[in-house]
Amino acid sequence: MARQHEIPATPDNMVWGYLDSTTKPVLRIASGDSVTLHSFPAGGFETLPADMSKVPSDYIAAMKALNQGPGPHFITGPVHVEGASPGDVLQIDILEVKTNMDYGFVAILPLLGTLPDDFTEYETIHPSIDEEKGVCVMPWGTEIPLDPFFGIISVAPPPAWGRCGSPVPRSFGGNMDNKELKPGTTLYLPVFNEGALFYAGDGHGVQGDGEVCITALETGVTGTFRLTVRKDLGFTWPFAENETHLMSIGLDEDLDDAVKQAVREMVAHVCSRTDLTRNQAYMLCSLAGNLRVTQTVDGNKGIHMMLPKSVL
Repeated sequence: MARQHEIPATPDNMVWGYLDSTTKPVLRIASGDSVTLHSFPAGGFETLPADMSKVPSDYIAAMKALNQGPGPHFITGPVHVEGASPGDVLQIDILEVKTNMDYGFVAILPLLGTLPDDFTEYETIHPSIDEEKGVCVMPWGTEIPLDPFFGIISVAPPPAWGRCGSPVPRSFGGNMDNKELKPGTTLYLPVFNEGALFYAGDGHGVQGDGEVCITALETGVTGTFRLTVRKDLGFTWPFAENETHLMSIGLDEDLDDAVKQAVREMVAHVCSRTDLTRNQAYMLCSLAGNLRVTQTVDGNKGIHMMLPKSVL
């Protein structure tokens, strides 16, 4: 029978700014079990609000205890899933995500974002979060509905790649910053290590496609994931779906090449699920597939295509 596990929000259950296949697992679970974990905002002491009473003590403890790698993201894990081997696929059913802090931050930072040369008056703001109303409140009064998700959902990178900084998303997933990866969505990631070594972090309260200024509403989130080893899929690149849509994912430094990858991936998946030829699948994507800019700020830019399952 599948079990439910929880990983406490303590420094020994997290890494800061990197993903590494040699990191010791914080938990071992059976395939099909569910895990609830907690994450903190990216950043560090420089992003904290003036009112330190708002800041969770666990967040401060993590900043003091952990050695920061090449990125700013707090990431919980890894979780070893029994039976997962290189060449398998880890099916990640996103069951629940909710904010766990009453504020977040949004920042314009040096040399980062989509328009780093246009915005050189650097600023960090701290919108409040009203979980009961389901909104964040900007300093100028605008209320924006919350839509929380984990910016980073990942397996460990291939061992030959060594320690990878957290900012750049790759074939193992990572910092995809895809707001569609929320409850009700299933993400599939190729496995590169025994046990898959699942990570999640980089809590976001809400984000627009693009994430243009470099941050979403960076905040703490708690999420529950069901992790299942799949030996029947053979995917070599991240892919996702929800009840109504297939979602292909393209990642590349060049946005045009990310588009090409997202389209190629969707054509391949349509062909695998139907009797359509490649030509027919390509034409179907042109009529019914919607390309969206996931993010333009993480080194490898992101494109995802949403294709309604109703047209298959």
